[in-house]
Amino acid sequence: MEKLISEFSVGLFFWQTLLFLTLLFLLRKYAWKPTLNAVNERERSIDDALNQAEKARNEMKNLKDSNNALMNEAREERDQLMKEARTMKNEIINEAKNKAKEEAEKVLTSAREEIQNEKNKAIEELKNQVADFSFEIAEKVIGQKLNDADKQSDSVKSALNEINFN
Repeated sequence: MEKLISEFSVGLFFWQTLLFLTLLFLLRKYAWKPTLNAVNERERSIDDALNQAEKARNEMKNLKDSNNALMNEAREERDQLMKEARTMKNEIINEAKNKAKEEAEKVLTSAREEIQNEKNKAIEELKNQVADFSFEIAEKVIGQKLNDADKQSDSVKSALNEINFN
């Protein structure tokens, strides 16, 4: 019986090993292979998603850097335009001041010339009046007796008093 049990054990062991190997083969072919393929496919899709996320992150960084560069360029351009505007403003103000000075100088020169002309006219008129007064005094002095110096002085004074200085 021991022999029978021993033969049965060997036979059982053989059949168990055969069934185990068959089960392993079947599991490998129909269960593990599709499962491993699905796991590998999932791993590839995760890697692809991570790569795409990394690309997107790099693109976002590049866009951000590009945006910052554009902003800096825009600021520099704005500063340049403001500087040019200030320069133009100062030039316009200086030009207006110079024109105003020139106009003021012209007006002053014209006024000085007019004043000088009026002064010359007044002096000429005064000379003419003095000459006329001198002739009138001379006529009156000649018309009187010119014997004595006191009488001549009195005659001149009275003639001066008679003349109206308008």
